[in-house]
Amino acid sequence: MSPTQHVKPDRHGAELLFQIFTEREERHAIAIASNRPFTEWDQTLTDKRLCQAFVDRLTFEAHIIETGTQSFRLASTTAKRKAVAT
Repeated sequence: MSPTQHVKPDRHGAELLFQIFTEREERHAIAIASNRPFTEWDQTLTDKRLCQAFVDRLTFEAHIIETGTQSFRLASTTAKRKAVAT
């Protein structure tokens, strides 16, 4: 899998993930790390309404920390591939 590819859950998988988050956020804190801004989450959760509901639920009363840094893993993989190609 290339650094730009990612796994896209099918409709049932996305609904199950939403259900897990819904049940969890009502009782405990949730921490999420992503290298994509919320505006790009619909590329993974391809059902737009479900994606909007997911982000809405996840960000309600949330503490969002944006580090603004690039992924170390992505940078490392890209550098290794460039070195092999040359």
